[in-house]
Amino acid sequence: MPGVKSPSDWRSYALTHHPGIIIIRNPFTERGRRYWIARCLRDYPRTPNIVNLNERLFDDSVRSDWWKQLSLCRDRAEFQRMKSAMRWTTFGYHHNWDTKHYEERMQSQFPEDLGSLCRLFASTLGYCDFKPEAAIVNYYPVGSTLSGHTDHSEPNQTAPLFSFSFGQTAIFLIGGRTLEEKPTAVYLQCGDVMIMSGESRLCYHAVPRIMKTRRPGNSPLTNEDADDADHDTHLVDMGLFQNVGDASFWEPFSNYIDDSRININVRQVLNIGDLKLGP
Repeated sequence: MPGVKSPSDWRSYALTHHPGIIIIRNPFTERGRRYWIARCLRDYPRTPNIVNLNERLFDDSVRSDWWKQLSLCRDRAEFQRMKSAMRWTTFGYHHNWDTKHYEERMQSQFPEDLGSLCRLFASTLGYCDFKPEAAIVNYYPVGSTLSGHTDHSEPNQTAPLFSFSFGQTAIFLIGGRTLEEKPTAVYLQCGDVMIMSGESRLCYHAVPRIMKTRRPGNSPLTNEDADDADHDTHLVDMGLFQNVGDASFWEPFSNYIDDSRININVRQVLNIGDLKLGP
């Protein structure tokens, strides 16, 4: 797949005291990282996907195409308000934050490129039956946090969860099935992929800190990234994939992640054999 290194070059790790946690240290090329950052900012927060932006605080134009309106904004205070307010977008099956469940009527199309990316990692790791059906993209300003919780809303709680990190660094805590168990801290950096499977799938986890540890580059891409053109280009938006190599096009995305982290979480919702959610 374009933008992803050969699996033979991946550096993968397991956590000894937390069975089921797998971390792959940045298996992406620089162009690949840029592509997914741009997708998360420009495309995924668009209607019909759902965003957290409050209708009392932002009009329809912002809530339906946040990145476009942010790019057009020339008022510094309003720009910062719009930027910091975006915290999540969901697509595929949408999680109902009131009921804590998924509903068959609440879903939008799951992006083909992200689905292909998840299936690549799943099949390489031996999860050949994994189906990417729900995603939440989180947007974290430096200094923000995510409190301890478990991901237990999906009817299928045995399928792995895939998490992709881009931008600034997160301190990630993974604990056990109860809050009494001491957690382990892990740095998740730009391009890292974490898989929660098996015993770890229902464990408590949290993000106590987002730290600024890197400056996104705006320099020309390397020969390694030029080789991406040899891959199956139909799996990504090739217009965007080429454009992120242009410094002027990439600059607003680079500026965003200079003080922010983006995290894509993908899950399977349905049990194997099910075609839809029950009543």
